[in-house]
Amino acid sequence: MSITPATFTLRISDRAVEDLKERLARTRWPDRQPDRFDDGDADGLGRLVAYWRDDFDWRSAEARLNAFPQFKVPIGGVDLHYLHVPGRGPDPTPLILCHGWPGSVFEFLGLIPRLTDPARFGGDPADAFTVIAPSLPGYGLSYAPGQPCFSANETAGLLMRLMTEVLGYQGFAAHGVGWGAAVTARLGHVQPDPRVAMHLSLLSGLAGARPSGTPPVEQKTCLAETGEWQSQGRAYAFVRVPPPPTSVGGPGFEPADPATDPAAGIAGACPALPDGEAAVTPDDLLANISLYWFTGAIKASFWPHYTHHHGAPVPGAAGEARPAKENARPQPAVARAVGDAGHWTVIERGGHFAPMAQPKALAGDLREFFRPLRS
Repeated sequence: MSITPATFTLRISDRAVEDLKERLARTRWPDRQPDRFDDGDADGLGRLVAYWRDDFDWRSAEARLNAFPQFKVPIGGVDLHYLHVPGRGPDPTPLILCHGWPGSVFEFLGLIPRLTDPARFGGDPADAFTVIAPSLPGYGLSYAPGQPCFSANETAGLLMRLMTEVLGYQGFAAHGVGWGAAVTARLGHVQPDPRVAMHLSLLSGLAGARPSGTPPVEQKTCLAETGEWQSQGRAYAFVRVPPPPTSVGGPGFEPADPATDPAAGIAGACPALPDGEAAVTPDDLLANISLYWFTGAIKASFWPHYTHHHGAPVPGAAGEARPAKENARPQPAVARAVGDAGHWTVIERGGHFAPMAQPKALAGDLREFFRPLRS
């Protein structure tokens, strides 16, 4: 029996938008911590919350999302939300984009037009993709209270059903960022056919791998960077296993108010870059944060950190584009020894929200990697 998707348009009620602004106006900020304890960028968070309260236009963000074709389909006990944007070219390749934590489909809105309509940006129409961008189950518009929780393996199975049973694709390309990279890496395990060509923006699961044949110098560099990341940059993951707490950012400076709590944790994944680059605008960041608030999905999004475990090597072609400011940094030889990583790019600027920060560079790398695989 076929599964029929329904078209979807996002419309948050006026009352919910006003309620958020009222909550932000009543934010209670905690005392600053002693010098020996890091408050994080407390001043920056205060400015972000003030902008969120006084200047951020949710309706504009909502309209930007609604400009793309959206659907919902009941599958696996979830009303799965996804964008399905046709490519403009002679034979567009289907490409599924998997967002990470703490992300959403808002991450991809600047990237999708570059992938679906390369000619609009001076590219070759032959490089066009038809883009499918789901809200992962438990995140954003694929969340409802009481629904099942999903591990990376289970999420990959759900997305494979979306691509094959619902949309009818027998082979496709896949890109994942952050937690979405863990999901994407497992798509190749769900079933041997169709084969999935994968491109990832974060290989944290491979960051500490030490396969035989890896050059000792690269092992040492990889392990040193991974150790620092595990103890500092990835500490958020360890305060969410189990039970997932209501606090987003864990230890550090956070407002004593649930409305601004998501902002503390999500903004913390997008720190100011040392080179002064405004990689992600406040409006982009707050659209993502607001979606977590309006949908109530923030706690459900912690679940994958509890279920996370590393998978086996993945059959099929794989590539990575790692932004220079990303936190987990496996070396190319490590990735190639663990999986079939035949393509490796370091994007010189940008951080955890790579599709938001560097859509042009990421789109170019995706086109380059998948071009010889399209046949």
